[in-house]
Amino acid sequence: MAQGTGDLILLLAALLWAPGPSPTVSIHVYTQREVHGTVGSHVTLSCSFWSTEWISDDISITWHFQAEGSRDSISIFHYAKGQPYIDDVGSFKERMEWVGNPYRKDGSIIIHNLDYTDNGTFTCDVKNPPDIVGKSSQVTLYVFEKVPTRYGVVLGSIIGGALLLVAVVVAIVYILRSCWLRRQATLQRRLSAMEKGKLQRSAKDASKRSRQAPVLYAMLDHSRSTKAASEKKAKGAPGESRKDKK
Repeated sequence: MAQGTGDLILLLAALLWAPGPSPTVSIHVYTQREVHGTVGSHVTLSCSFWSTEWISDDISITWHFQAEGSRDSISIFHYAKGQPYIDDVGSFKERMEWVGNPYRKDGSIIIHNLDYTDNGTFTCDVKNPPDIVGKSSQVTLYVFEKVPTRYGVVLGSIIGGALLLVAVVVAIVYILRSCWLRRQATLQRRLSAMEKGKLQRSAKDASKRSRQAPVLYAMLDHSRSTKAASEKKAKGAPGESRKDKK
């Protein structure tokens, strides 16, 4: 019984330490959210992917299309075993071009001669065995009417005229501002010159007044002396007249 118990313990230990399956890392696919084109032109639907595994010879890339307003999705392109396969029956017949390179992790395609019926959602799906778990990526295509040539010319003329008007306004503002600044500088120089002239005249007047003051004082003293002498002479005149009479 002891031997049976030991065997059971060894069996449980072996089960506990037995290596389990390695976790699988999912593949990641990337596309643009939306692209735009005009009727008659072409557009590139870019698709790139990232995988932890080396690029296998069994890698596969598939594009599906779901038209706008439809619930059904159809396969329009498939790459497998190193060869691209384009739908020969659907609306993209002879309008699709394979430009991807799986070894550069690129699964892009080009759609030529766009039409309104191409509006819808395109899905890119990539499998790189053993890395096959992942989520596909979607891009929405919007096709618009081609812009008429005359409309483009008129629009270009309007834009050019608007830009020319803005340039003229900017030039006028610059010229007016330059003239105003020059005028202000001229007025400032004139005011400075006037202030300088006033200061010089004030200095000259002060110097002149300082020179005239002694002369005025001398003239006043001389007039006072003359007046005193005249008064003295007038007082002594009667005595002299009486002496003359004797």
